[in-house]
This record gives sequence, structure tokens and C-alpha cells, in this order.
Amino acid sequence: MARPGEQRRAIVSGASIAGLSTAFWLHRAGWHVTVLERAPQFRDGGQNVDVRGLAREVLQRMGLLDAVRAANTTETGTVVVNTDGTVRATLPSDGPEGATAELEVLRGDLAKIILDAVPDVELVYGDTVAEVRHHDDRVEVVTTTGRHLDAEFLVVAEGARSRTRDRLFPAETIHRRDLDITMAVGTIPRTDTDDQTWRWYNAVGGRSVHLRPDNHGTTRAILAYAPGEDLLGVDRQEALARVRSRYADVGWQAQRVLDAFEHADDLYFDQLTQIRVDQWHRGRVVLVGDAAWCVTLMGGGGASLALIGGYTLAAALTDDANDDPTSALVAYERRMRPLADRVGRTPKALVRFAYPRTRAGLVARGIADRLVTATILRTLVQRLHAGKEDDDAAILPTMATN
Repeated sequence: MARPGEQRRAIVSGASIAGLSTAFWLHRAGWHVTVLERAPQFRDGGQNVDVRGLAREVLQRMGLLDAVRAANTTETGTVVVNTDGTVRATLPSDGPEGATAELEVLRGDLAKIILDAVPDVELVYGDTVAEVRHHDDRVEVVTTTGRHLDAEFLVVAEGARSRTRDRLFPAETIHRRDLDITMAVGTIPRTDTDDQTWRWYNAVGGRSVHLRPDNHGTTRAILAYAPGEDLLGVDRQEALARVRSRYADVGWQAQRVLDAFEHADDLYFDQLTQIRVDQWHRGRVVLVGDAAWCVTLMGGGGASLALIGGYTLAAALTDDANDDPTSALVAYERRMRPLADRVGRTPKALVRFAYPRTRAGLVARGIADRLVTATILRTLVQRLHAGKEDDDAAILPTMATN
């Protein structure tokens, strides 16, 4: 631990929402924080995320609620459309249980708002953890560019496919659940046919097309299908060719999206995999965000969990009662795991509902759209608000700040 009068130090690996939330709160508590980010520069863009439940309170304590509200994507609701674009179902969009939340923001915009609020944090791009040396009173990190950093804690916030987590935590404690859903995600030019709703089109074969407005004059597009195929590590043109083949006979605006993806500079592919790690800490290394509990877009609430997790971890590390580092990390996990476990439950039936594979399934989906979707959203919101009054996850811990 730091000696009296000495500034405490932490290293955060990953400039994700969870990593930046942790850095924000540790910095506010007087820590010196170094954030390592593998990417060569700030990663802008990304798809819509929403802030619900306890995460809203975290933003309020940050003083960033108004800034996030001002960065709203402009989305006003969610509709399911037919091949000709006519609306066949309008999903719940009113109140906290709507498909479109009040605080609907692009992932990159949310991360930038948090980053701008901590200008004194040391942020190093193009570098990441290469080696970790454990000591009783500190952790020593050697980076890929040869930096040697000492800190009380290393916080790993690198996402679901964290290489640092996979090196430092036993493989048998890291559980991966492949949802068998492939997504191609990118930003495309906006056209006169685009409006302010999230438009969702389903075709047989478990294929869907999503168009969502943003606040930058463009449109966010997703092609998602199940059963999927792992396109991670596949050459971009080959991956796009496989998606194009899969969507060859899909109507509505699938062809427009495929053509625009050829030129999208932020196009990426994902194979949705949920992550659950048996224990989130080893020595003075601790996991936060998707590296510990990835729920994926199907689970929902990932950005909210990231905000809550960063705050909860920082509160535990700055709690003077937790003078033993292990007790601090145990306290963080005791508070956060029940909430992450609740939000992370994704029934197998939900995948079948969201990605109908037959024409009969598509008809049944149309009948059930509003009722089932409302139930799913209501359940998610309830989980993010947490449950029983005696549940530690139901309230945010207090935190001493400078």
C-alpha cells in the first residue's frame, strides 16, 4: 500500500467504458491513474448503448448526466418492419422499460464524455500489458513498448476477449457461452428514407437487418444472424463476402447495407459470446466490465454494468476499512457479482425468438413481438435497478472523493 502522504497509483488496461469509469473515480479520489489502450488512438463511433437503473445514478454522481443526455442519438422509438418498410409492430418505447431508453447514446460518445472529464489521467495509446510481476505490496507491469510501471493494482478492462485476463487467470475459471450469433456492424450514409426510429427487419434463416439513427448525420447498421459463423480473424473482404452470400435473398434494405459496408471505415464483425469468470481478482489484478461478465447485446445492459462496475470497484479500493488489498477486491465482487449475474441471464429461447429460422417462426414472432419484448425489457430494467432491500447490489456504495 502507499505510504502516508504518498499518492496511490493504479494501472487500468483498456480505455473501455468500464476502464474509464474506474479511472474517473480513482482519479477523483486522488489516485494517479495510468490507462493503457492497445488501439493507436481513441476509438470513436460504435453502436447505441443505453444507461438504465443504477447506472443513471452513477452518471449523476459523476456530474455527467446532462452531457450524456445532450449526446442522445435522436432515436425516438423502435419498430419492426415488413419487406416494403411498412411497420408491422411498434415496440414499447415509453418510460424506463422502453426499447429506446431516455439515455440512448453511442458507445464512443459516452466514452469520450467520461474521458474529457478526467484530463489529468495519463492515457497511453498503442501500448498494452506484456508481462505482470506480482509483489506483496504492488504489481509491476511491463508493456509491449518496454514501459515499466508500478502500482497498487492492475485493473483489466479489455473486453470480452481480453488477452491479459486469459494469460493471468486459470483457463478453467473462464467460462465462455457462444450464443451462435454473428454480427456485422458499421456506420453507413444516411438517406431520405431513414427516420428517427430503430427499424428492425427479420427474414427467414435467422437473419435480421437493423437501422438506427445517430446524432452525427449518419445511420448505424447491423446485420445479425443465427446460427452464426466465427468471422473473427477472417480477412475483411472475405468476411464481408460471406455475409453478402448469407444475405443474398434478404429483402428490405439489406443490399443497401451490404454495399455501404464495402466502404465503412468502422466496420467490424463479432461473434456474440457471453463471459463469466469464477473469481474476478488474483493478487493485485482485478477484472471489470466485459472482461469479467460480458452479457453481449443479447443480454443488454452492458454499458450500464460497466459504469456501475467502475464505480463499485473504485469505491472498494478507496475504502480505508479495506486496508488489506484482498478484502477490498472481495468487497467489490460481493457487491457487484449479484447484479452482473442477474443481468447476464439470457434464455436460449430468447435467441430463437429474436432470430426466427422458419416462416412459421417468423409468423409466431410477429404475433408475439410486443408482448414478449415488453416482458424482456421489463425484466432487464428490474435487474438493473436490483432487487430486494437487503441485497447489497440494490444500492451504490458510498465513496470518499477529493
